[in-house]
Amino acid sequence: MELLQEIGKDMERIVWLDNYNTGIDEIDIQHRQIVGYLNQLFEAKKARNAQLINEVIDGMIDYTMSHFTFEEVLMEQAEYPFARAHKSVHDTFVKRVERFRERFLAGEDISEEFFSVLKRWLVNHIQRDDAAYVRAVKAQLATLSKEEPITANGTTRGSWISRTVKKIFGV
Repeated sequence: MELLQEIGKDMERIVWLDNYNTGIDEIDIQHRQIVGYLNQLFEAKKARNAQLINEVIDGMIDYTMSHFTFEEVLMEQAEYPFARAHKSVHDTFVKRVERFRERFLAGEDISEEFFSVLKRWLVNHIQRDDAAYVRAVKAQLATLSKEEPITANGTTRGSWISRTVKKIFGV
């Protein structure tokens, strides 16, 4: 079997649709970034470039794990009652992705299957699992936006979400 087969008819670029939006800007930005990685995977597969596929998979895994951590912190801080179950969904998915990575490193062309699984999972996860926590997180955001934290020198520390972004992503 050749390492990189032709792209099948089921593999096509993902177009972001408005119904993928959660209404939480930072989460939507992160979801769009994951879609961007999927589209990079599509392009790498189309170019039949195994090295680029490897780089995209690595980047996607790293970014997605950071995204999951970010979501989990938001849910925890918002006291979302199903945060633990949501984290369990994330953990199960990470294990699945790691198996794909192992297969790829063993020389198997997993790019089309990986793309298809990620695409279906991401859309379903956003529209079902993530949609479930939006109300709790937005309520927490609304409450905290009324309380602008002040530092010792009298300046504001920024919003809850911007502090969480900095804490997790270092930006």
